[in-house]
Amino acid sequence: MTEMTDAPRPLGLGDSAPNFTARSTKGQLALSDYRGRWLVFFSHPADFTPVCTSEFIAFAKAKAGFEALGCALLGLSVDSLYAHLAWVRAIEAHFGIAIDFPIVEDPSMAVGRAYGMIDAAAQDSAAVRSTYIIDPDGIVRAITVYPHTVGRSVDEILRTVAALQQTADGTRLTPEGWRPGDAFLAPPSEKVMEGDDLGWFCRTMDAP
Repeated sequence: MTEMTDAPRPLGLGDSAPNFTARSTKGQLALSDYRGRWLVFFSHPADFTPVCTSEFIAFAKAKAGFEALGCALLGLSVDSLYAHLAWVRAIEAHFGIAIDFPIVEDPSMAVGRAYGMIDAAAQDSAAVRSTYIIDPDGIVRAITVYPHTVGRSVDEILRTVAALQQTADGTRLTPEGWRPGDAFLAPPSEKVMEGDDLGWFCRTMDAP
């Protein structure tokens, strides 16, 4: 049975991620267990579906990359724990890929609704494909939402985690398409921001 603390409104950037305790493929866990490290918490519409299976295989293949950034992975859907376990076994049997990060069950949709993953009036989660990147203090730093017909880019999620970590102190920015090792942009001054000169764009900072 899932236990939750309620979120007063849909989550936004800078909000505290609501804590919960729930059963998962790795035993009972709480979101607070992840304090002190980054977390990618993502929902999927249903087990055994083609797009979701492709995403989970991609997450599993990229797990070492997330771990190198001190970032854990946590999946969720409304399917039961037994369905999750059967799906994980089927993925390993058919594709030789082990899904060794937890998948949380949410049959009551309590977690999904608290996070805004599921509309309050929805009867199921068929249209839900949400991703929350949560920092070590439990603060939501990035949110993406995709329709059930479109798979996420795991590579983009990994890139975003790296960018969030590098810009967390506010002293630098990442330009479009930034990847680890690339140069950063320096934040523009208020004086520059008030004008119409794009000279600030040339103020780059070397990668550490």
